[in-house]
This record gives sequence, structure tokens and C-alpha cells, in this order.
Amino acid sequence: MRFDLHIHTHVHSGDSELDPMDLVARAREMGLDGIVITEHEYQWTEKELEDLRGKAPGLVILAGVEISAWGGDVLCYGVTDPFRVKRGMDWGELTREVHKQGGVAVAAHPWRWGQDFEKVLRISRATIDGIEMTSNNMDTSTKRNALAYRARHPHLAGLGNSDAHRRETVGCFQTLFESNIRTTADLVEAIRLGRANPVLPAGQE
Repeated sequence: MRFDLHIHTHVHSGDSELDPMDLVARAREMGLDGIVITEHEYQWTEKELEDLRGKAPGLVILAGVEISAWGGDVLCYGVTDPFRVKRGMDWGELTREVHKQGGVAVAAHPWRWGQDFEKVLRISRATIDGIEMTSNNMDTSTKRNALAYRARHPHLAGLGNSDAHRRETVGCFQTLFESNIRTTADLVEAIRLGRANPVLPAGQE
């Protein structure tokens, strides 16, 4: 199944101009089976998700949250108490809290803006479950670093995402899952097992 797991809408992310209805329409255009909305420091409620699902039958719609942690951003999936994952947390503290809640933590656009990614992991003693290997906000150098890092850590899930803040970028990079993803629990399990790989949209590979 093809997913875009890093998307922001104007509903809860002030830097996004993406309307949820434009999001689901574009997701279908790009051949996605599902999307995961990851607002900055906010996780959509089940009521919000149900309302949007009702307008987009057949499209899997889930929620995670992107946390601006100390040293860089982290995508968190499967969090049950989003108020305990906070902006500015140390990566180690953040990943431990995510795992305590039964979720998974994925490094978002590593090495972007000069981030010393491996130093951040080492100093904070963080344990991640996956790494974003390509996105609209990663250049050739950061993608190369991510590819090399995953080659040394093959147990990690490798994600391809858009980090969309506008309609045009939704689904520009995608994640291919070997398994059937219908729920957040399915998503968490697949990432934890490392069964995810970045791909281009169908027809562009």
C-alpha cells in the first residue's frame, strides 16, 4: 500500500495552506491508498478524522504528530496521549515517551539545515524506529546521508514523504508498505518491523 505519512493542513499548522478536502483529492490523484496527517505539535482527534473519512470513502486517513524536538523534528505515530510529547523535548526523552505509549518515532528530514543527526542521537541516547529517506524538504546531500545511514541500520523503516504544506506537493514522495495498513496499530507494527520503503509515485519510478 502507498502512503504519504508527513502532511500538514491549515487546520492546525499555521505554516500550511493545505485544505483537508484538497488534500484528499490530491492524494487520490497521486495514487495513494492512505495518508497520515502530522500537524506541528498537534494530533488530530478521532472525531476530526472520522469527519474527513466520511468525505473520502476508500482512502485510509490516520493521524500522527510532528514534534519540534531539541536538535530536530521527529514524526510520532501511535501516540495515545499527545499532550505528553512536547515541543523542545530531548530526543531521548521524546522517543522513550513515544515507546512507552506504544508508538514509534521516525526522524523527519534528517541532516536538514546542517543538523548533526548522528550526534543528536548519540548525545540524547534516542532510539528511533525509522528514518525519512526522502521528502520535499530534503536535498541530494541529505538524501544521500539518509540512504547511507539506513544501509548501516537496515532494521529501520525507510520512509518517503512529501512534508506537504500545499496541494501540489502531496504524494510527491511515498512510502510503500508490504502489509495491509488500515489502522494506526497496523501502521505502528509495520514501521516497528522495518517493513517500509520510499518510492516515487506510480508511473514515475
